Amino acid sequence: MQNIMVTGGAGFIGSNFVRYMLNRYPDYRILVYDKLTYAGNLDNLLDVQDNARYAFVRGDICDAATVDEALREHAIDTIVNFAAATHVDRSLMEPDEFLKTDVTGTYVLLEAARTHGIERYHQISTDEVYGQILEGRSSEDYKLHTRSPYSASKAAGDLMCIAYFTSFGVPVTITRGSNNVGPYQYPEKVVPLFATNAIDDKPLPIYGDGRQMRDYQYVLDHCEGIDVVLHRGELGEVYNVGTGTEMHNIDMAHLILDTLGKPRSLIQPVQDRPGHDRRYALDVRKLEALGWESRFSCADAIERTALWYAENQGWWRKIKSGQRYQEYYRQQYQGREVVAKG
Repeated sequence: MQNIMVTGGAGFIGSNFVRYMLNRYPDYRILVYDKLTYAGNLDNLLDVQDNARYAFVRGDICDAATVDEALREHAIDTIVNFAAATHVDRSLMEPDEFLKTDVTGTYVLLEAARTHGIERYHQISTDEVYGQILEGRSSEDYKLHTRSPYSASKAAGDLMCIAYFTSFGVPVTITRGSNNVGPYQYPEKVVPLFATNAIDDKPLPIYGDGRQMRDYQYVLDHCEGIDVVLHRGELGEVYNVGTGTEMHNIDMAHLILDTLGKPRSLIQPVQDRPGHDRRYALDVRKLEALGWESRFSCADAIERTALWYAENQGWWRKIKSGQRYQEYYRQQYQGREVVAKG
């Protein structure tokens, strides 16, 4: 493992992983392969763009010819696939894009891995493939029960990976991560959305009663978990990555406001989204058995993230001031405010 292609490497988790790997492994070379959709941003990689071990290719993972050319030109031996359409809310608006990227794109990459004899193909997945876990925790052999076009598309990608391992011997591993937060997360996702709105004294649109529970994991914990699986994980296996604890969304909103010194009156309940999962909860003992452990609690992750957005306003203001973002925000939240009774 020396020449790694990180698909979706200009996105949130991908860019953090690129930075992590370049810092940790001085002999590794990283190729970022990214379509640069709305959530892909080369500003996320400004601090590594002059690194001689970093290269960038603009391309779609659904484009087999471009994928093949990138693998050949850069002598790639490892693929780590972050490239995905990821936001549940957007999947309710445009599910076709999720099928194209998360299913067809995964197929194209697996075919390329098979053809080129790639040493390791690693798929980044999500805890959402398990559906809502009202009691207990989902281990890696838990049944898949998807409830949104996003989670269904990711589950399909996972199953394709296992099929290629079983049928063709493609050396696959999969990680299913909980809700990541941290630097460079596109501000449509709930934590950066709430943090940036709070900074500007704008309402925080919280779905329903805010009692949904999520495992908010700091992105560097996730990067370390992926690293451990790449180097120590068993081929054909799935590993959950998370803190192993959860937090109610309303408590997450309170923590962001308290961290930024903003009033809790900024919270604005809005009509819940369809099929909103009440709770995700991961059993992470399988990954811990490989020597990994979470270093940041959910509260640590939220606080660090809120402060990063307060200290890096130039990065996100460029995004939120754009017409594309503002149109999405209006479409998603306008007119959904819940009026308090009595």
